[in-house]
Amino acid sequence: MGVMPIPKLLITMSLPMMLSMLVQACYNIVDSIFVSRIDEYALTAVSLAFPVQTLMIAFASGTGVGINALLSRSLGEKNEKDASLAANNGIFLALITCLVFALVGIFFSRTFFVLQTDNEIIIEYGVQYMSIITICSFGVFMQVTCERLLQSTGRTIYNMVTQGVGAITNIILDPILIFGLCGMPRMGVAGAAAATVFGQFLAMGLGVFFNLKKNPEIHISLKGFRPNLRIIRTIYAVGVPSIIMMAIGSVMTFGFNKILLMFTSTATAVFGVYFKLNSFAFMPIFGLNNGMIPIVAYNYGARKKDRIVRTIRLSILIALCIMCIGVLVFQFLPDKLLLLFNASENMLAIGVPALRIISLSFIMAGFCIIVGSVFQALGNGVYSLIISVARQLVVLLPAAYILAVTLGLDAVWWSYDIAEVVSLILSAILLKKIYTEKVKDL
Repeated sequence: MGVMPIPKLLITMSLPMMLSMLVQACYNIVDSIFVSRIDEYALTAVSLAFPVQTLMIAFASGTGVGINALLSRSLGEKNEKDASLAANNGIFLALITCLVFALVGIFFSRTFFVLQTDNEIIIEYGVQYMSIITICSFGVFMQVTCERLLQSTGRTIYNMVTQGVGAITNIILDPILIFGLCGMPRMGVAGAAAATVFGQFLAMGLGVFFNLKKNPEIHISLKGFRPNLRIIRTIYAVGVPSIIMMAIGSVMTFGFNKILLMFTSTATAVFGVYFKLNSFAFMPIFGLNNGMIPIVAYNYGARKKDRIVRTIRLSILIALCIMCIGVLVFQFLPDKLLLLFNASENMLAIGVPALRIISLSFIMAGFCIIVGSVFQALGNGVYSLIISVARQLVVLLPAAYILAVTLGLDAVWWSYDIAEVVSLILSAILLKKIYTEKVKDL
């Protein structure tokens, strides 16, 4: 990470993750396509459960960002002791967090859906789905943690294997468990959740194997393990802002769903479908981030300014190209995309303009996602938090509500574009600030 040419290094680090993220996007969409074949209420229930899934990923990935940054920086400084401490304490934090979410699933699943809708069919579907994904969350937390450990040492090719196998398992099991094929009982929405959990556990198992056998820079051992408060504080110094930033997305989704339910549950189904579809544009950029962060963190620890700058510039360029493709697809094929989810005439009438309007924000979002990850890699996760709060809570939700009560449902979607303009301005200002403070004089 300190000597390979930046274009080759970034592609080597990122491409496996980008491909695995595309597979993840594929299984997210396939999951909802099968659920939509049950009925629109089932699709709505899964859409309403999305904030909970986002929250779990927020804790898993946010903690992983802290682990990744500390581990890569420690390796750049040739501090193998702290690198191994980061790995072992990161696994400990993942175990504790999954226990918390299991308790939430047991005691609060019904409450969560009752707060959003009084439709008993949607509530029952939602409780089935949420209970399974939270009680069995051990798989997703350990999978993400193991993938972050592999990313930190540049072994992203193994992440492509773990995520790919997990996603393909989910895709295969979805129709079998949802519709009761191959002699299995028909499980409906619960089958979709079970397929997801099975895929996560298989990916977790592979992640553990690869870290133990193929990752010699990190020494994982729980024998005689004791939590190290210094390491945990360092992980969360970067990780907590990232957790909060992603958790804000969960709050935003919950609030946006509430606004859409003022009109019709079909609008909520459209919003859920949008999140599944946009993953084809956003997931590759998240994969790019996963390759970029350890490069920037390593070279910051090694004080190599030129390599940091070139990595950031190339990452932004690639992200903008990906987002341009996403905009074109959403502008010219919105009806075809919605019909994948068995869309009714009403759903098409709401969804086609919605996809076209929201996708206008993609290019700005691509720049902001890369810049936010630069902040995390340089140890200033709080900058990412500031931008996320401003975008999703200060601008997006209030704008959505104001547009809803004054101009109606069709205008609500413009809140995304308004919020992204604000995010773009803040990102540019803070990127210049962190460059001056941390990079310029290296």
